[in-house]
Formats: sequence, structure tokens, C-alpha cells
Amino acid sequence: MTKEKDYFVKTSYSSEDVMLLLKDVTGQVTPQPTEERERLIQSGRHYCEMLPIEYVPTEKYMQVYEEALKTYAKPTALAVGRLSDRIIKEKGEGVVLVSLARAGIPIGILIKRYIKMKYGAYVPHYSISIIRGRGIDRNALKYIIERHGEKSVLFVDGWIGKGAILGELKKELAGFPGVSSDIAVVADPANVTQLCGTHDDILIPSSCLNCTVSGLVSRTFLRDDIIGEDDFHGAVYYGELKDSDLSYEFIDAIEENFELDCGEAAPAGEGCGADEVRAIAGNFGIDDINLVKPGIGETTRVLLRRVPWKVLIDEKYKDSDDLAHIVRLAEEKNVPIEYYPLTHYKTCGIIKKLADA
Repeated sequence: MTKEKDYFVKTSYSSEDVMLLLKDVTGQVTPQPTEERERLIQSGRHYCEMLPIEYVPTEKYMQVYEEALKTYAKPTALAVGRLSDRIIKEKGEGVVLVSLARAGIPIGILIKRYIKMKYGAYVPHYSISIIRGRGIDRNALKYIIERHGEKSVLFVDGWIGKGAILGELKKELAGFPGVSSDIAVVADPANVTQLCGTHDDILIPSSCLNCTVSGLVSRTFLRDDIIGEDDFHGAVYYGELKDSDLSYEFIDAIEENFELDCGEAAPAGEGCGADEVRAIAGNFGIDDINLVKPGIGETTRVLLRRVPWKVLIDEKYKDSDDLAHIVRLAEEKNVPIEYYPLTHYKTCGIIKKLADA
């Protein structure tokens, strides 16, 4: 499999920070409006065969993001530090970070930088695609294994909602017996992994935005007419948004708050998030559990690129700064907010059913 330099998708991230194993499909895919994509998805078309039009934040929303970055840079940095310590303890300095595009990329960069700062170790960092229902990019994974071996691979993501991607990983890696299905995340409110910086549903500021905090890269894309059998999964580079690129502003803000001693993550509470999600689905008469997206990160995604039905917020966090960007987005898009008792999460987004969309 020959990979020319211009094959890989462009990005505003430095190659020192990450190597994106994604085919550049810029100009080959026409982004579609949210409502159109939602109808196609719920009628059976897979979301990976389309790309959304990127949300352009309003001035008021950007004010909320900047405030969130100031407020939550420190908690995010501490969680990244705790996670990095755990990675070194369990995997050693020979680890190879493989972040899941796109939300995992900035987290992988931060872990790489923390490990270099504290341990003086240079760890490779790649990013590859995994798509719910379609699986992992096997060509990209083979590319990494050929260079580093199976045992060193560690998958990285931003957060875990209900654990769907972890389930996808375990299923896909049956064909790679030497590769661990462990996944390292900053926040795991679902209580499904010990490789996390916290089990709290914390606000990771990068979750508030799309490509402008992710190296100007789209979410990943997979369609047979554009992605060949030997290709990596695809992605688009949004060069037209370079003047709005905040990718390194986010990285720098978190890195400035790194500490050498971040302590230990508190142990997980009782129960798992998936059970709570099933209960929410039952209470609202939802047959498809994939329409229920729990946690701050997932709720933000629903508001940015799906057609939301409503947002649930736990009464305890009614006026929480953690959820200010979610409240702002819901107001902008006229999405109702319902106060609802949640155990593992602070908020939950629910996507409209096709009949209601």
C-alpha cells in the first residue's frame, strides 16, 4: 500500500504533534444541511457516508466558549495529567498513542506533551478513524502495527458517553489479537474504563466546537465511491476556516495548566451509564438507543450536528457554568430544555425521531 505525502489529509496540527492516517477527500464531498442528513440517517443511510455543514459559532456562543476555556482549562489539565500518569504506569514509555478521530486528536496531543514534560519520553501519536456500525480503519491500524508492533498500541478518545465505541473496538480487534481494546479517555462518566482522568461528567472545552478546535479536519468519512479497499478512511480539510482556527489556542491553554502532581482519579461510582441511558430511552418511549446521547460532550455534538428533540439537564446543574454553552446552543436552535434527574451525567441530548423531524 503506497502512501504519498499528499495522500494524507491536510491539518493545521504540526506533524510533531500527530500524524493523521486519513485520506484527503477535500473537494470530493459536498457537505449537507443538518435536517437533510438527519432524515437520510434515520431512513437507513449511514452517517459516515455524508459530511455536515460545519456550525459557524455566533459571537455570543464564542464568548461562552472562551469563558469555558478559562474556567475549565485547569480541571481538564489535571484530568489529562492523571490519565497520562496511569498510561505510563500501565503501558510504559514505549506506548504508541492512537487517537480516535476527531474528538480524540487534541487529547492525544495533550497526553503526548504531558508525557514529554513529566517523563522526558517521546511517544508517537497517530490518529485513525473508527465508525460506529462500520468499524475501525484496518488499513490505518495495520500501518501502525507494521511500524511499532501490536503490543504498544493504546487507543485514545476525549470522553465516553455510553460506551458504544468501546464495544465497537472490542468487536473489531478480534482480528488483531495482540492489540488491546483498552481505551484511554479524559472523562468516563459511564464507568466503563479505568484508563481515565476522571469519572465525572466534566466539560472538556474542545467539545464545544467542531473543526476549529480539531486541526480544521472534518469528522471521518467512508463511502465506496471515494474510499477504495486499500485506502484509509477519509476526511476533509476546511482551509477556508483558517482565520477562525483555535486548535492551538486550546492546546496551549490546557498545557499552561499542567502540573507534575495531579493526584489520583476518584474511583468510579456504582452502576454504568448504559443502564441509565436505557432507562431514559424507556421513559421517553424511544426504541433506538442511538438517539439518546448522554454527557456534556455527546449533548454538545447533538446540538452542533444533529436535529435535537430536547436536552435533559439534571436539576443540580441548572445554573452550572459547565452547561452554559449547551444552554446557549439550545436557545439558538429553539431546543427545549427539560430538568430531569440524572445519575452519571449532568446532561443528555435526545435526537428527534424521523416521524417528528
